[in-house]
Amino acid sequence: GGATTPQPPGSPAPSQPSLSPRLQTEPEPVPTSDGYDRGKQRVLIIGSGFGMELNPAQFQVVKDAGFQIHAVTTLPNPENPQFPVQTFLPTIVKAIKEFDPHVVVCASKGGAYMTALWQTGQWLGPCVIINRHPTLVGLPKGVTVILCAGSNDEYYQYKREDIEALVRSGTPNRSLLYYTGNSGLLGRGYTREGDRHNMASLITYDCLPRLLDAAMCGGDPELHLMQSWNRFITPERIEAENWLGFKPHDLRRLWQSQDQKGMDENVLFSVDTSTEEYRMVETCFRAQPTVPRAYHDMNPGMWTHLDILKIERVENGMQEDGNAEPYFRSLARGIENQGLEFRPGLHTKWAFHGSSAVEEIVTNPISGFQPLMSGIRAAALWGPGTYFARDAKYVYDGGFCKLLPDGSKQMLLCLLMTGIPCLGSPTHPGVLPIRHGRHRYNSSIDCLSNPEIYVTQNPGAAYPAYVITFA
Repeated sequence: GGATTPQPPGSPAPSQPSLSPRLQTEPEPVPTSDGYDRGKQRVLIIGSGFGMELNPAQFQVVKDAGFQIHAVTTLPNPENPQFPVQTFLPTIVKAIKEFDPHVVVCASKGGAYMTALWQTGQWLGPCVIINRHPTLVGLPKGVTVILCAGSNDEYYQYKREDIEALVRSGTPNRSLLYYTGNSGLLGRGYTREGDRHNMASLITYDCLPRLLDAAMCGGDPELHLMQSWNRFITPERIEAENWLGFKPHDLRRLWQSQDQKGMDENVLFSVDTSTEEYRMVETCFRAQPTVPRAYHDMNPGMWTHLDILKIERVENGMQEDGNAEPYFRSLARGIENQGLEFRPGLHTKWAFHGSSAVEEIVTNPISGFQPLMSGIRAAALWGPGTYFARDAKYVYDGGFCKLLPDGSKQMLLCLLMTGIPCLGSPTHPGVLPIRHGRHRYNSSIDCLSNPEIYVTQNPGAAYPAYVITFA
């Protein structure tokens, strides 16, 4: 992965991410319990390479987020031959002393100044770095670093594996790679495209400000970013998911089979329409995200008018007890072994799955989802595995539902054990990248900013909890 480094001419025009509209309405910032307030956080921007004039939207999104900002704009281009970076460091160091930032952020060629600050020990606080600059050969220990990179960067061309290895050189649970890559091909195009040198994804969905939040959170920036995904789900759906529960065993409290064992001959039990349980499942099914979807949303108005014909609870004791439950426990241990707290609702999720094999999935005594054997139509998009969608409407729009003889359709609402996900890749061989040490990522997603698709690789990582039949 040698770098080709033609001079970035300031920066090219921003590339528009395909199919993700620039949001007119950003979600409301989520107030955090610890009194964190963007208006009190000081962000120092290394101006050289940040595209203050050539990519003004990047600066604007940080400004609009309400941070206190100081930009050091008097720095020359450090990529000129034989450039004495050290000569200009005092300008940045003076700004650090006077402004006392909580985080320092740079982009493109500004990375040369950041590495010089590290080498001289003059800034070891939180850092957000946009583009993997060639001078970045390792991350300093004990420093919180978020590195942002796109697979289509036309100036700094590195393989994803090489950038991942660079980020692993930092301190575990203190470094995060925010990476965007191309999906596999669907027809003649991609459903999502990786960023170019000007990372267009950073200015949608409040992404760059959330990465700054994550850098300053004092804990693992990766988990902080994952927590921020909840703002794209309605409060009503969040409440419904909390009510249903986030552990496989939680679901048994609602079971009607003998002794709630799920060993009856029949695994499907109709949920009474007058119950809270029915209302919660319906809420999840009908929920639309709080921001426009990245994928083509067909006829959004019709979704509210669909009729739910029945909701059935899946009580498959052998699958829950012999597969979902052990996987849930081993996932929890794996995350705790990385020095992190395992949190159901963060490391587990509710999501939807469409398949013509609904009956086989819910009745299988061992596992309903045999990921690496299921030749799913979309399998090439983000790598092998079983695909789940955050939104039921995506499953419907994609034509993944089971069609019944009477014209009605079915899909599954599943409890997923996603753990810590990484960005999927059509070239993933079925084993996900290493997070640090011997620990690998647990699942994959279509986007680290605002995921809409989850891919699981282990048969125990999903329990099919409900079958929803609608017309």
